[in-house]
Amino acid sequence: MQLYKNLLTDFKEMSLGYSAIGIILSSCLGSVAAMLILMNGHTFIDMFQLFIVVAVCMAFNTVILAQFRPKVIFNTLLLSLAISSIFILINIF
Repeated sequence: MQLYKNLLTDFKEMSLGYSAIGIILSSCLGSVAAMLILMNGHTFIDMFQLFIVVAVCMAFNTVILAQFRPKVIFNTLLLSLAISSIFILINIF
């Protein structure tokens, strides 16, 4: 919990710069997840996984464009990175 508080404090201080880096990181990780999902096939389950990844990455971009509070942006970034990472791990093996 202390790590989260430290990262959040740092994010609040430089939220504009970290938001730009977050957009790049979230988009790149989301595109890798989308590529791996599509490499597995085009079944309903694969398309649902793709929908989840795209929706979460787009939600992060929306939160930044809507200029939400830095805590909301940071939490959405963590959610986006976690979801993309989980789907990468699921589809890599």
